[in-house]
Amino acid sequence: MPSSRGPSIDTITEGGRVTQVGEGQEAEESAPPVMTFGAPTAGEVLAERYELVEHINNDSAGRLVWRGVDVILRRPVAVVLRYPGGDSATEMLQAAVAASRVIHPNLVGVYDAIDEDERAYVVREWVDGQSLRELVADGPLDPARATAIGNAVASALAAVHATGMVHGNVHPGTVMISDEGRVVLADARTDGADSQDIDVRAVGGVLYFALTGHWPHTEVPLHGATAGHGRASIPDSVRDAAGVLAAPRQVRAGVPAYLDDLTMDLLDVEIAPPPSDVLAAELGRLDVPADDHYLDSAGPLRFAADTEDEPSPLAVAGGRKVAIGIAGLLAVALVGLLIGISVLGGDDKSPGTNPVAAPSSNPPANGEATPAATAVRKLTVREARIIDPDSKVRDELDDADKVIDGDPDKVWGTDTYTTAKFGNRKAGMGVWLDLGAPHNVKSVQVNLSAQGTSAVLYAGTTTHPSTSAGDEALVTSYQRTQIGQPFEGSQSGTTMNFDGFNADQKYRYLLVWITELPSNDRGYQIDVEEITVQGS
Repeated sequence: MPSSRGPSIDTITEGGRVTQVGEGQEAEESAPPVMTFGAPTAGEVLAERYELVEHINNDSAGRLVWRGVDVILRRPVAVVLRYPGGDSATEMLQAAVAASRVIHPNLVGVYDAIDEDERAYVVREWVDGQSLRELVADGPLDPARATAIGNAVASALAAVHATGMVHGNVHPGTVMISDEGRVVLADARTDGADSQDIDVRAVGGVLYFALTGHWPHTEVPLHGATAGHGRASIPDSVRDAAGVLAAPRQVRAGVPAYLDDLTMDLLDVEIAPPPSDVLAAELGRLDVPADDHYLDSAGPLRFAADTEDEPSPLAVAGGRKVAIGIAGLLAVALVGLLIGISVLGGDDKSPGTNPVAAPSSNPPANGEATPAATAVRKLTVREARIIDPDSKVRDELDDADKVIDGDPDKVWGTDTYTTAKFGNRKAGMGVWLDLGAPHNVKSVQVNLSAQGTSAVLYAGTTTHPSTSAGDEALVTSYQRTQIGQPFEGSQSGTTMNFDGFNADQKYRYLLVWITELPSNDRGYQIDVEEITVQGS
């Protein structure tokens, strides 16, 4: 919501870099002092919307980081304040505008940016969880979890890089893991010395840290290559007597050979790093959920356990040159790489393609047949229905089948209303989906006719009759199980991707619930062109 006292996120000139500020990292010892004159207090409401609840800390740039509540949407937010505002805060606000235009489930969302002259502040998504730095403090991660985190970071970078921008601050302190297991990349602070290549190499640093608990501070030019981030330092990488960086499998047992090779290739200055989208595709190929644990040795996809084992198909004969071979061998995967990326202002409405997990080429040690890897594919939606609990006329229920027919030119649309909140007559409307049977679901993609829609995805276990009372009971029941984060009108593009599904749970019934409509020249209205469900 724009403030009457200063420009909002929609009115500030876009900056040339993406920066998601104030991720609650501890301040550096050399951080500039924070001006406290007129400092906010708990209970104060900024811009008549954001109530300050608790001062968390000061970030490494000396800004105040508060936990707050959006009193309109009733959701937690982080509020990052800088003193003073005005010209000194222009860079921060412009960077927040740029960040808000990149929408991806693995990036922390930026909601608002306001300048009040005496102070300026950015409002962004609150993440309940811990950083990778804090997570690994209890010990290095197993290879599969490290792979999943690397995949999420690479996917986030692919979204940023697709806009031509650079993140510039990838390290264990800016990789956040929520309590629900969602991995998000935060606190981008690029400068002229940063590049997309350095971003990609930093993924190698993240993998190395997750696998070993150490960070390669000086081996290659990486972000955050100092002795620590905040007051909690990160141990330097392990080296041999000659000072050469030790490979992860030399530091700890059980690191698969191919993951070891990929990590070291990304850190090798003599090997050109692949583009971030190609790296995301490769890590996504390896990130296959197991039923009970991460990539057990008997699971569907295993890495070579020893150097003499059959290498990954991306390894080049005669030596460790994994990164060199990635770009050529994964070109066919590029069509679907930007699924989950929505940049405001974009007009690409094409449904995504279906990535498929490759099966293992190594037979199990006991000689039994290896089960095929579970393929991620487009799931068939058996039925679609419009949910409209607050309507007595119920004249918007037709054409629900057009959102699942594969033809984006055939749509279901709402009526035109006088306000974004359905003329203040409804809490929302939704599209209910029946997959016919329980499935492991990876993601749901919703293609819309215009940007600016607010929506959230729910899941349920019961059906209800198509009546106002039945729809009300359905919504009440389904709202107990929210999938991922909601998309807000101020940040959503024409494609929404929900991927916060529990890999250990199966889903049959889903509800895409629309809470706010975008404006057009006649009023407020949206068409849903296509909904695609990916899973197995």
